[in-house]
Amino acid sequence: MKIKTRDMILAALFTALTIVGAFIKIPIGPAPISLQYLFIALSGILLGPALGSASQLVYVILGLIGIPVFTSGGGLSYIFTPTFGYLISFIIAPLIIGSLIKNKKPSFLRIFIACFAALIVTYIIGSTYMYVILNYVSKIHMNILQVLKLAVIVFIPGDISKCIIAALIGKKAIPILRKMEY
Repeated sequence: MKIKTRDMILAALFTALTIVGAFIKIPIGPAPISLQYLFIALSGILLGPALGSASQLVYVILGLIGIPVFTSGGGLSYIFTPTFGYLISFIIAPLIIGSLIKNKKPSFLRIFIACFAALIVTYIIGSTYMYVILNYVSKIHMNILQVLKLAVIVFIPGDISKCIIAALIGKKAIPILRKMEY
């Protein structure tokens, strides 16, 4: 598959937007509230599954090589932080969203459901990883309910709002981007 210059620029743009989203945060515990999921969802909506995931893979690689682009810095040791599972899910979420809406009529509901489905996967991966790191690496013993309270429940209202915003933007932007392709 040959990648067009336009696609590389858009993927780089969403990498940069995810970085910006990491710095717009409210610290509330191990996982701060940030704007990252909005840009991750939009990358899947507007770039599609492959390019959307590639933009987030670049984001994670930049952080792992030591550039402080994550909400709490960067570096290879970030793999052992409780929130790294969310970063893994950031690569998968655009794949899910893009796959669910690719070649479909971009209705608000369809896009919202795709974003919400990816959000559920993000929560599953992120909270499972957090549970393992806290209990087996950091030796901070927490049961799954405690981890869910810490890593999921507090984020639900804001993340659903981000899904709504992404679906509204996607519904308007997808037809414009599809016309530009021809």
